[in-house]
Amino acid sequence: MGRRIKKKDIDEELLDAIFTLEREWKQIRSLIERSIDPMESSILRENLAQAKYLYLLREARHRKISAVRYN
Repeated sequence: MGRRIKKKDIDEELLDAIFTLEREWKQIRSLIERSIDPMESSILRENLAQAKYLYLLREARHRKISAVRYN
């Protein structure tokens, strides 16, 4: 039998993913803002990163996870 996965471990992984995606999204957005003529693929990547980030935020809210508790 495998080790049982704890809710706390999953919640911490979710928060790590949220922070990582937030940095990625903001970095892409910053590059696009500094570009004179941003490529369409860059804009699509920004939209995808934003959608993933917002989805994970909704999941965290649904699970009632607070980043303050895990710091």
